[in-house]
Amino acid sequence: MKKSIFPNGIKPIAPYSPGVVIGNMLFISGQIAINPENGNLVIDNIENETHQVMKNLFQVLKEGGFEPEHLVKITIFMSDMSYYEVVNRIYSEYFQGVSIYPAREAVAVKTLPRNVNVEISGIAVKN
Repeated sequence: MKKSIFPNGIKPIAPYSPGVVIGNMLFISGQIAINPENGNLVIDNIENETHQVMKNLFQVLKEGGFEPEHLVKITIFMSDMSYYEVVNRIYSEYFQGVSIYPAREAVAVKTLPRNVNVEISGIAVKN
């Protein structure tokens, strides 16, 4: 049975679920830097934007009943590869204490939704 995860009561602007649990797996849609308290984008700088994206990703993970250790696959989309070093540094802060890092790719794309600079999706699996 599938279950949709809608953390913080924020509804997406398109027909998708922020997260979908099926069995022991959680599929997390690409998260952007929407502040759940006011619905505004956090795009004042790449550091704050990346932190908000990671917080949103981890909130979907938590709401789905999963932990960071359960993440097996991450995809990072950036509007420019010049952001890679900063995004990677902040991303790594959220995985301190995780014994095995998720598989991952990081790519630059021409444009992201709402003209953000970072979008991150993931897949988690419970053993």
